[in-house]
Amino acid sequence: MTISSPSTSTKSVQNREFAVITYLFLILFLMMMVYFVYFQVFRSEDVINSPYNRRQDTFAEHVVRGEIRAADGTVLAQTMVGEDGSETRYYPYGAMFAHAVGYDVNGKSGIESFANFNLLRSHSFFANQVMNGLQGTKNAGDHVVTTLDYRVQEAAYQALGAANGAVIAMDPASGKILAMVSKPDFNPNTIAQDWDGIVGDEHNSVLLNRATQGLYPPGSTFKLFTALAYVREHADYESYAYECTGSLTAGDYEIHCSGNRVHGQEDLITSFARSCNTSFASIGLTLDREEFSKLCSALLFFTDLPIAYPSRQSSFVLSKNAPDSQVMQTAIGQGETLMTPLHLALVTAAIANNGELMKPYVVDHTENDQGVPVKEYRPASYKKLLSESESRLLQEFMQRVVSDGTGAGLAGGNYQAAGKTGSAEYSNTKGQSHAWFTGYASNEAKGQLVVTVIVEGGGSGSDVAVPVARAVFDAYFQ
Repeated sequence: MTISSPSTSTKSVQNREFAVITYLFLILFLMMMVYFVYFQVFRSEDVINSPYNRRQDTFAEHVVRGEIRAADGTVLAQTMVGEDGSETRYYPYGAMFAHAVGYDVNGKSGIESFANFNLLRSHSFFANQVMNGLQGTKNAGDHVVTTLDYRVQEAAYQALGAANGAVIAMDPASGKILAMVSKPDFNPNTIAQDWDGIVGDEHNSVLLNRATQGLYPPGSTFKLFTALAYVREHADYESYAYECTGSLTAGDYEIHCSGNRVHGQEDLITSFARSCNTSFASIGLTLDREEFSKLCSALLFFTDLPIAYPSRQSSFVLSKNAPDSQVMQTAIGQGETLMTPLHLALVTAAIANNGELMKPYVVDHTENDQGVPVKEYRPASYKKLLSESESRLLQEFMQRVVSDGTGAGLAGGNYQAAGKTGSAEYSNTKGQSHAWFTGYASNEAKGQLVVTVIVEGGGSGSDVAVPVARAVFDAYFQ
């Protein structure tokens, strides 16, 4: 009996199959190694710092939570260690930084939450850590140094006073947040004791950061969007002319200018500076509604904003077949349009920065207990929102608001201011409206500062929101 050996062709097939399997496993191995390196370099800190990661709780067993500081080194949060080793988180300025810095009991919020991992790491000198280990004592946690400007935050907090609302101040060239105020507020030093009352007060929503999570009709500040839409659709926008008689009727719907003012003959820039409702309602009726919706989407509506704080998406509703009444309302920032103050601040920052939106951030760097830097955070571009020519045109429009319009209360400082006011109706009761301002100011010594203000139920943006913005600008440019 003769036993035949495998043919050469059979061996060749087997070798190829073996080679394919070998290379497949090699490729999978290499992919796993690449992902491992990527995870360690780019994602590990995010995963560890996730509020859902229970591993962080164990860090506090070995590290005393680090401090949170303002940009000038002012301590905003620190851990006080008693003689018995008990630890108490202390906030020297109480409610003033409540929503920006956050709290560390009954959960976490603000910087205390998203910088939790940084605060519970220790980069103390190695010898100190060894000695602490031998003595059974905790290491000092790293400190988080923020971009928050104490003077600007204080000015915003005091200017808003007892009113509910929000103020955001940021540097448009870098994206640094210099102030973030939300009211009503809370005292983070007593939040554990006050917790039941706070969470039970659904009317005031004290824990809600109105700067990033509050949704409001934008009122006339939205005319920034309407004006841009008109300019994009009409190359001859400079020839725009409108005769304001104080009211405009389309079908059975009538709209009025604020206070039933009659503005008379206007072009596009004077309509904007005087915040003429009838002119902009008329403009709205001429716009391509689908293109208008696309423009708003490109300008961050229906978008998760690029910030570590919890935030809500702004919304814009205008269908192709929307009735004229809705179009007129939408064009002046009413209707079903809702925005967060942060969103409006970011669009304003892009305008001030010639169309380029820088990613907003509030942590400048971390350092060890001896002040040695551990990690630095650099400015980064987020997105080009407008062309440079469009930005410069809107800058001119906003400057006219201050020089010859509703923002005249910002004239005369040691800076040049520009902006847009707004009074946004939020109730069927006539005269009830939120007061808005968004804008920026600049001088050669300090560069630029963007400020966005909303005062709930404040009424006129010119009378109520502009003075708040003025106080913030004065504090920054003094």
